[in-house]
Amino acid sequence: MLFNSYVFIFLFFPITLIGFSLLGRFKRHRTSIAWLVAASLLFYSWKRHENLALILSSIIFNYFLGTLLSKESDPKKKLFLTIGIAGNLCLLGYFKYANFLVDNINQIFGSTYHLATVYLPLAISFFTFQQIAYLVDAYYGKTKEYNFLDYCLFISFFPQLIAGPIVHHSEVMPQFRQRESLRFKIDNLSVGITIVCIGLFKKVVLADGFAIYGDPLFEAASAGTRLSFAESCLGTLSFGLEIYFDFSGYSDMAIGLARIFGIGIPVNFESPYKATNIIDFWRRWHITLSRFLRNYLYIPLGGNRKGRMRRYLNLVITMLLGGLWHGAGWNFVIWGGLHGIYLAINHGWRAVKEKFFAE
Repeated sequence: MLFNSYVFIFLFFPITLIGFSLLGRFKRHRTSIAWLVAASLLFYSWKRHENLALILSSIIFNYFLGTLLSKESDPKKKLFLTIGIAGNLCLLGYFKYANFLVDNINQIFGSTYHLATVYLPLAISFFTFQQIAYLVDAYYGKTKEYNFLDYCLFISFFPQLIAGPIVHHSEVMPQFRQRESLRFKIDNLSVGITIVCIGLFKKVVLADGFAIYGDPLFEAASAGTRLSFAESCLGTLSFGLEIYFDFSGYSDMAIGLARIFGIGIPVNFESPYKATNIIDFWRRWHITLSRFLRNYLYIPLGGNRKGRMRRYLNLVITMLLGGLWHGAGWNFVIWGGLHGIYLAINHGWRAVKEKFFAE
């Protein structure tokens, strides 16, 4: 179910909001949370009912392990963390990368292994990353004793479930406990609807508008048609603007929808095409993904604590895996690796300027 679909705008969202506002009027705080959880699970499994079993199994598995990890005296914490991360990565790996892996094995060894087509569950990358972050924080004692219902809403909350932002438990779960949150307020509705309309305009008018010019050119190039320089430029610029307004629009709609229900979630884009360099770009583009990669991959790899060359290597590894997270294909791996190299060059140039050209 898409935010710009008729079934969402005219059926799902009004019913969800009416039920939420009625429960808030009677001050049924926990029931309001249960209502949003039920609505979110319906939203997630709208077209594929198999998705419901998948996300519920993932939620139960991670909540149980998170509870074990939060017990500071437990001597098996590292084992539980390993099981949790491995379980999440295996789930993600099977659904997202199994066919990609088998295809590459066949190409390398000339084999004919065949794997039944594995469908890609909606938003599996997003809720997997959120739960890995939760487990790591539970291991380091940064989480609190969270209610299971709150945890369900943290993972399944429909505004941010499909395309992010990737929210951190410390940002939203404390809000679930506040009586003033998750209550219908006209101010939240007016602000939220305004943000949703901005995001909807970005998606339906701008992103889809640029797609009209860019998509046919990419299809023609894929079919072997030789494009002129002007057509290539038009296709490239159209695609760049289409993907930005599409993703930024969805993030805006997520922020606005969450605000309507009294929940604040982080901004995910900050005019990335105004960035002055590639470092600045990744501080503005998909901010919550960049934060996750930094905190849960780059820093654990050593960050910038083990020398300059190790720092550059860590950047490349982080962006390689970040590229692979975006999709199962060598184009994503190459894209991630290039951005890692760009970041390393940018940091290296900064070091040179500080050493030889400091004012």
